[in-house]
Amino acid sequence: MNVKLNMPEDVKYILNKLNSSGYEAYIVGGCVRDSLLKKNPKDWDITTKARPEQVIGLFEKVILTGIKHGTVTVVINKEGYEVTTYRTDGQYEDNRHPKEVKFVTSLKEDLSRRDFTINAMAYNEENGLIDYFEGIEDLSKKIIKTVGNPNKRFNEDALRMLRAIRFSAQLDFEIEESTIDAIKHLRNNIENISKERIREEFNKILIYKPNNINLLKECGLLEYIIPEMIKTYNFNQNNTCHIYNLYEHSIAATEMIEPILHLRLTMLLHDLGKIETKTTDGNGVSHYYCHSKVSKKISEKILKNLKYDNDTINKVKSLIEYHDDTLKTNVSIKWMLNKIGESLFLDLIKVQRADIKAENETYAKDKLMELDLIENKLNHILEKDECFNLKKLKINGQNLMDIGFSKGKEIGDTLNYLLKLVIENPELNRKETLLEIVKVRNKNN
Repeated sequence: MNVKLNMPEDVKYILNKLNSSGYEAYIVGGCVRDSLLKKNPKDWDITTKARPEQVIGLFEKVILTGIKHGTVTVVINKEGYEVTTYRTDGQYEDNRHPKEVKFVTSLKEDLSRRDFTINAMAYNEENGLIDYFEGIEDLSKKIIKTVGNPNKRFNEDALRMLRAIRFSAQLDFEIEESTIDAIKHLRNNIENISKERIREEFNKILIYKPNNINLLKECGLLEYIIPEMIKTYNFNQNNTCHIYNLYEHSIAATEMIEPILHLRLTMLLHDLGKIETKTTDGNGVSHYYCHSKVSKKISEKILKNLKYDNDTINKVKSLIEYHDDTLKTNVSIKWMLNKIGESLFLDLIKVQRADIKAENETYAKDKLMELDLIENKLNHILEKDECFNLKKLKINGQNLMDIGFSKGKEIGDTLNYLLKLVIENPELNRKETLLEIVKVRNKNN
């Protein structure tokens, strides 16, 4: 096909070197797709008729990244480019990895084993775009469709089911009907995929388009990723503050917050504790006392199961634990700053704002105005550099030792006493004033 794609000079060099040495070579997969969509590819993958040992012989620096599967990484100007020999995959025994691969000499054979038509195109400057499976047509129609029989593709590698939904989110494409049907039919195979691989695809769906979680639900995959979500599907919140059921509220709140992973995870999981804490009063209105604490425990279990890193887990736990706290006074704001720090407090404001926006609009305006006031107070505290932790206290353990304190519990108790005073009375945060308070306190004790 008469299409001209721009490639980095290093990629052109690798292709030219292979082609001029008698080995057919093309860029392939995502970089072709993204180039056709006028996006900047993150990676440039190359496929070639040359065997790995022949590729190794042509270039000065080659890393043997996946030689068993025909892949080596050619390093040019400190950048690595994967070069893979044309291959077909043998039998898949675990819904993920082929038992063996067989090197072939046909580009079409190589492209026919790939997942989706939009990822099964190849290009070089001499022959232009090679598109055996109507990938360019599916790009123009904005459709995700497997190469060949979808049942066969998903039986080979069950992760492709999640990748289909992720590409749909990433590119804002529809998934073709028979491909969706195959995902529904083979959804159980996702159990054979590692938690880490599932997590990475799920993260991308959350970041690109959280509404696509509905597709995971529709296809029966969400219950394998976060089984705790099942009980939210038809959970009526039975409270005038809410116009959505618990599942709908969680998705809406996730969409309302900026695309940062720990924030989106927080919104998705923040209310799971409501299922265990529901009580209904004499007027038939439901309440969810202490649901934040329960949600925190549930979220920790979910995130650990999906092998999230400790930093992400701790951020999400803290934000969920305090997402429903009411903060009105300067003192309450400073105590929250003491607990979670400035960065997470700023995130907490975002979390509370997203939560409100996913509730009943009738009450949202007043709540958002209250939140704006809290944010103004927070900014004032930070601008004035008011004390909310021991680091900002104008006195330290050494100062207390200098006036006769011994190390240990006495110093800690005294500093915490002073911190409480200063949080409530910021004008007291001067070294001389605090030393005088300590002396008077000791005299009275």
